[in-house]
Amino acid sequence: MLSNTPRLLKGGLVLIDAESAAIQRIISLQYNPDSLSRTLQIQGAGEAGDRSDALRLKGPPVETIKLEAEIDATDQLEFPKQKENQAAAALGVHPQLAALETIAYPSAAALAANAAIAAVGTIEIVPMESPLALFIWSAQRILPVRISEFSITEEAFDPALNPIRAKVSLGMRVLSVDDLGFQHKGGSLFMAYLRAKEALVRRAPAASLSNLGLGGLP
Repeated sequence: MLSNTPRLLKGGLVLIDAESAAIQRIISLQYNPDSLSRTLQIQGAGEAGDRSDALRLKGPPVETIKLEAEIDATDQLEFPKQKENQAAAALGVHPQLAALETIAYPSAAALAANAAIAAVGTIEIVPMESPLALFIWSAQRILPVRISEFSITEEAFDPALNPIRAKVSLGMRVLSVDDLGFQHKGGSLFMAYLRAKEALVRRAPAASLSNLGLGGLP
């Protein structure tokens, strides 16, 4: 049977290698959040009081995104013997939470390697570089981000104390060319995001001064 119902796209995160752009992990949100909040902090050049710079911008605004995502294994637990549900039956939502949480951690291998370097007397140890995280929210929003806030509320548990329902609050800071440069893969993705935003402006409904109750400017 054919259906006219459009396929529901999901938001999520993609982790890529910053140099090769090879995809390392794809995290699809189980349920799309009902709301998503964004804040743009304007980077004005005239904030120090110089009148000649009042209309100048130092660069793109600092954009932050916040959302709450729900993860629930209740449906899978109804049919625990089905192959696709066996992980949920054994571990609840632990795997889904781990996939999100480990974005904020350096890998165990990287920690061990740095410890080994420190043990042989290396004075300066370069901080560990994480994969580049991309927040995907439709084809118009593919954003390089850094996770800035992360909180988890586990709301229900199975008899083995595995969480079976949880709410995840994510705060992300969009990384722009000011953060990454133009040659970085994340910088080119930011520029594509900005160009897509500028293209959307041209499709916005036209307005005139009469809409504002004016016949002209004074």
